[in-house]
Amino acid sequence: MPKVEHRKATALSDDELRTLDAHWRAANYLAAGQIYLMANPLLTEPLEPEHIKPRLLGHWGTSPGLNLVYTHLNRVIKARALDALCVWGPGHGGPSVLAGSWLDGSYSEIHPDVSRDAPGMERLFRQFSFPGGVPSHVAPEVPGSIHEGGELGYSLAHAYGAAFDNPDLVVACVIGDGEAETGPLAASWHSNKFLDPVHDGAVLPILHLNGYKIANPAVLSRLPEAELDALLRGYGHEPLHVTGDDPAGVHRAMARALDDALDQIALLQRTAREEGIGERAHWPMIVLRTPKGWTGPAEVDGLPVEGTWRSHQVPLAGVRENPEHLRQLEAWLRSYRPEELFHPDGRPVADVLACVPEGGRRLGATPHANGGLLTHDLPIRSLDSFAVPVKKPGTTLHEPTRILGDLLQQVMKDTAARRDFRLVGPDETASNRLQAVFDASGKAWQAGTLQTDEHLDRHGRVMEILSEHLCQGWLEGYLLTGRHGLFSCYEAFVHIVDSMVNQHIKWLRTSRRLPWRAPIPSLNYLLTSHVWRQDHNGFSHQDPGFVDHVLNKSPEVVRVYLPPDANTLLSVADHALRSRDYVNVIVAGKQPCFDWLPMDAARAHCARGAGIWEWAGTENGGEPDVVLACAGDVPTQEVLAAAQLLRRHLPGLAVRVVNVVDMTRLMPREEHPHGMSDFEYDGLFTRDKPVIFAYHGYPWLIHRLAYRRTGHPNLHVRGYKESGTTTTPFDMVVRNDLDRYRLVMDVIDRVPGLAVRAAAERQRMADARTRHHAWIREHGTDLPEVADWTWNA
Repeated sequence: MPKVEHRKATALSDDELRTLDAHWRAANYLAAGQIYLMANPLLTEPLEPEHIKPRLLGHWGTSPGLNLVYTHLNRVIKARALDALCVWGPGHGGPSVLAGSWLDGSYSEIHPDVSRDAPGMERLFRQFSFPGGVPSHVAPEVPGSIHEGGELGYSLAHAYGAAFDNPDLVVACVIGDGEAETGPLAASWHSNKFLDPVHDGAVLPILHLNGYKIANPAVLSRLPEAELDALLRGYGHEPLHVTGDDPAGVHRAMARALDDALDQIALLQRTAREEGIGERAHWPMIVLRTPKGWTGPAEVDGLPVEGTWRSHQVPLAGVRENPEHLRQLEAWLRSYRPEELFHPDGRPVADVLACVPEGGRRLGATPHANGGLLTHDLPIRSLDSFAVPVKKPGTTLHEPTRILGDLLQQVMKDTAARRDFRLVGPDETASNRLQAVFDASGKAWQAGTLQTDEHLDRHGRVMEILSEHLCQGWLEGYLLTGRHGLFSCYEAFVHIVDSMVNQHIKWLRTSRRLPWRAPIPSLNYLLTSHVWRQDHNGFSHQDPGFVDHVLNKSPEVVRVYLPPDANTLLSVADHALRSRDYVNVIVAGKQPCFDWLPMDAARAHCARGAGIWEWAGTENGGEPDVVLACAGDVPTQEVLAAAQLLRRHLPGLAVRVVNVVDMTRLMPREEHPHGMSDFEYDGLFTRDKPVIFAYHGYPWLIHRLAYRRTGHPNLHVRGYKESGTTTTPFDMVVRNDLDRYRLVMDVIDRVPGLAVRAAAERQRMADARTRHHAWIREHGTDLPEVADWTWNA
């Protein structure tokens, strides 16, 4: 590992101050211009209403502070030859980051039509928040970004995710004072207890306090400095404070703070890497206090604007209609003296570019913000090494996630040298039966330890913290910078990150349309401890709805898999871990589950996504009378048990058993890349025969996916319908009418002619359900015929 350079901080020279201020003024001019102008970008003529956009959209208030950070990061990156990345937390700071990337030339390299001259400046201005252009926030279209700026709370977690296993990278993270009030951000301060100064890079939080959010004061900005300082020190940071509204003074203070912070980081890393880790590092951070809307209009219509919440978005709103507002806007823009900053042809002058680094060190060009450029394929050994033997379906049992744990352990071992795979989860790795990974890597931990602790490791790559937000944010930052990972979570509580995965899906969907963004490793969820096996924890732990949420999203990005046994889980996980630019949701149980398919058959079945299990049915090459379909491990067991009952009690009935692994196969091909054509769907499920579908989650999802199909009127779905409690495993399925006896009754009710002919068999099934209720209340366990059931057809 290369030695980290240590550079003594020095005061800014007058020349450095002049050039830094020139870059900052140019960025401020470009940021304001993006919000307002669609023509006359260099103000070569008096400003007229027709030069102004018809709809003024964007956020000015945060922009000057972000521009200051961009300017000063440029200086230290160039002076120290740093590999750096910046995560821009303030929600709608798009104008600033676009301005910075246009000035450093990276934007024009990606978008040659937005050249670094007057025509390109006009396009830069016009496209911002304009139909066919770019959003107002820091989005995938912005080079150098990995963080969707529309939703607040996740910047610091993303920054740490980017720094993990990136030992030569410095990740600056600008945290807005509104964002600092969110729960995920508040938890993110604890990420420094997981940052390994030997194998990880450094995160430099920059808490930007400008006093206000949209309409209210920001909490942290109103704390006395001593109280805020104590809070941040309590989080384990060494705060450096930069405060003021005088540009020269703030430039000097910011330069000194950045130099001091980077010196501290270099010293901490060098000490850990050369002398070994001692006590937990207390990393530096910067608290930057500047006025909201700094350098903008001081007053509009007799009301204060600069330094108040009124500067949050568009300080001068009626510019086209109000001549006084137009005059103020022109005076504001000319106050930056653009004639000093840009040549007559629009190119930035030398002073503006003096602090800008070159090549891949530019913030807009760093490959760490285009992680697919740095991605290596994940080494995954042949699944035969981990598969369970299956001589006869439904006679042996394994815990599927425990088998997957063996595969993940090997992946951890095979990535030990290059460190590009992590497993994250909210304190549930062992609970979810993945503890085999601890033989390859312990749990990352930099805080204090006790003799009773197990598997804690300062250099570990298993990440556990009881915050689904942090797990998600860390992993997103890790993936976006080109590495691989898996998020293991209880099914019911992954909903905590509903909004975060929504943002990530939107990011992936947009980035797929940008040819310059290389595909990144997929975001992989393993949801276990699922609804049907949370009988011990009860109703609060029973919710399978994350699948519904994900399947509402962009079809080209989302995938949902419900493997029914250990070998199909291996096959699905192998595919997911190798994939790019997807969100893969895998739902699999951790409790003992029947083995249905040997490995070769499991591979073939998962490749199909949905298929007939001929060995389980009784159609014998003919046309079925009924289709029993299933998706999920417990529904599969209940369908197989129902099929066995039908063999015994209605031997003349032709039953087809269909198992679905890939839920998107149910969608029309026109709606999802994995979807089936009507011809395929009708061949599998028939056009006119009753289909009894036992589904893992909420039954209406199956109807939504299949509502266009010809046979949809014959589709009857059983699934979870919010009937849960602390009870026995089989009682959970009975309560929700997903049990084998209810499924047999459904067949009898829906196959023409059976209602009368099989009335006695139907009554026998209803009686079994009644016996079940009485049995569990007396014995506290399931009926022996259920608990001891195996497939014996």
